[in-house]
Amino acid sequence: MPAAARKEGTEGAVEVLGVDIGGSGIKAAPVDVTAGALARERIKVPTPQPSKPQVVAEAVRGLVGQFGWSGRAGITFPGVVTAGVIRTAANLDPAWIGVNARDLFGSATGLDVRVLNDADAAGLAEMRFGAGAGQRGTVVMLTFGTGIGSALFHDGVLVPNTEFGHIEIRGKDAEKRASERARELHDLDWAQWAGRVDEYMTHLEALLWPELFIVGGGVSRKSDKFLPLLGGLHARVVPAKMLNDAGIVGAALTAA
Repeated sequence: MPAAARKEGTEGAVEVLGVDIGGSGIKAAPVDVTAGALARERIKVPTPQPSKPQVVAEAVRGLVGQFGWSGRAGITFPGVVTAGVIRTAANLDPAWIGVNARDLFGSATGLDVRVLNDADAAGLAEMRFGAGAGQRGTVVMLTFGTGIGSALFHDGVLVPNTEFGHIEIRGKDAEKRASERARELHDLDWAQWAGRVDEYMTHLEALLWPELFIVGGGVSRKSDKFLPLLGGLHARVVPAKMLNDAGIVGAALTAA
């Protein structure tokens, strides 16, 4: 299989393609994994609906083709992934469950690929290059988008495939109340939504007692509208430095 691509003109730099699959969109870009930065402008396409495995794989193949990519690639998935196999798919078609995504994407693209949970990828990027760099103790990364993704770290080591977006709050999955999609679906203003996020994160803090929460996902670019409204937490809460590119970068890091 092809190796990672060398970045011309930059000694020692290596580029790996990162692909971030979400419930509503699929984003991709080559990443300079030595610097933790996108090497080219990212491309985003809608997630096919229905989001069956083969049609999503075709969408990923199309993104690979747009970049003319032939090196390694890391691909995220919004669910539990163990040894390349999809175990949950709360925000994509249930036909994904049991699929060997590494084989599927590898066959569709002809690339050497690695597949991991999307929030885990975002957390790896933030812990290496972003808001969690150098942080010891327990860190929780939360991504607010179509659902709520989570990544748990202790002394910089990832505990993979946590699904804290599905803890129960008021009789429902937390992401049904506090995701960005829930904010849009229920037409919540920022104060109303922040109240739900605060309740959710306070509940999570009581279970894990982290030193730091990192808030990412699509809504992270608007963190000034809701983070100052969170009031019940002991841990520090900071926005993701890499905003919504963290998943792409983390995917590439995993494949590098």
